[in-house]
Amino acid sequence: MWSYSRQLAFCIPQKIENFSRDLKFKMSLLLDESLKSIEFLFKYVGIYLDRTILNTAEHIIKFRSLYVMNFFWQNTDTIGGMLWIIQGALHGKSLTELTYIAPCSNFCILSNIKSLSLLLNEDKVKQLFKKLRNMENNINIGDDVVKKNIIAEEKKFLRAVLKALNVINAVTLILFSVSSLLFMGLEYKKSGQIELALPFPIIYPFNPFDIKYWPFVYMHQVWSTYLVLTQVAGTDCLFYTCSTSICTQFRLLQKDIETIIPERNFDENEFPEKFKKLAVRHEGIMQSVILMERIYTKSTLINFVTSSFLICLTGFNVTALGNIGSMLAFFAFLLMSLMQIYLLCFYGDMIMTSSMEVSTAMYNSKWYPMNAKTARHLYVVQMRAQKPSKLTAYSYADVNLKAFTKILSTAWSYFALLKTMESPTRA
Repeated sequence: MWSYSRQLAFCIPQKIENFSRDLKFKMSLLLDESLKSIEFLFKYVGIYLDRTILNTAEHIIKFRSLYVMNFFWQNTDTIGGMLWIIQGALHGKSLTELTYIAPCSNFCILSNIKSLSLLLNEDKVKQLFKKLRNMENNINIGDDVVKKNIIAEEKKFLRAVLKALNVINAVTLILFSVSSLLFMGLEYKKSGQIELALPFPIIYPFNPFDIKYWPFVYMHQVWSTYLVLTQVAGTDCLFYTCSTSICTQFRLLQKDIETIIPERNFDENEFPEKFKKLAVRHEGIMQSVILMERIYTKSTLINFVTSSFLICLTGFNVTALGNIGSMLAFFAFLLMSLMQIYLLCFYGDMIMTSSMEVSTAMYNSKWYPMNAKTARHLYVVQMRAQKPSKLTAYSYADVNLKAFTKILSTAWSYFALLKTMESPTRA
């Protein structure tokens, strides 16, 4: 009995210590946990986010060849779709026929820009990962329930966003892949003959409806669709993950600032060191936002410019197309486009809001019994925090929810214009 009790007394503290260490580890690695799913998205595209790639022939062939192959694979369809639009406009194709491929070509160009922005800023992406990891690993959570709840809430919301985005992308891919098969089945039921169809009208240097080429062309378009959706989704998921990590750091910083001056047993000699650490953390978080801005600012500008056209054209196709399969595919595409640009603006807005709330946290700290010199330091940080850390579309516009409302407003104006252009042709 005594032996068992002694073993129990030895095991319990050890288990508690292990559990505490495991809890701290799980709480601190928000970035790495989310990167696993994002790396899976990029796996078959040929983008390696967290891998050191040397400028040697061996590494370039090993780690760049898949991306280059997929790039040419995808853009043969992109160029063919744009050529189809030009040829269709010259030969008097209807507005509905022209707008069928237009949003898809638009989205293809956007996916190219987003993926290339990551590759061209590969060093900055690695710097950002390093900064975020260091900040997450250096956070002392301990038994603070508020901090644990903050991290748990942010993780839960991020997981929900990533899952919803993956589901919508999967549904969009499936609907575009099977819509032409559904059309072929309905035509066969009506006429008893098989009329070959493809997901997208694209010009090729051969007849794609020849039975010798049709299966290859069909799979070519399906894989191109997968590449486009994956590149946009992967780049955006990385944006959401880094934004969540930054917002979590801002919220944890707010908690530490509010409690930096205890009600009792305040030691003025210890305060400067504590305050200095918080100021360094604040500067580190703001530097992370600057790195994100450099990585995403140009692709975000293209995203803002194209989103109004994308939402407008996709919404027009949902209302104008008579094929139920195509309507469902474009409806899923519309939801995905709306969700994509909304989340981009939403997370940009979160960064701005959480950065400005540091000023409120400083005001809520018990600064009033402090001496004039210390209060002055607190005031400087408070005033700096009132200038928000923010992401921009290449300084053209701030990335926040106001930008989203402007995009929707512009898209609706374009949509109304298209409907008025469609009416005379139907009449």
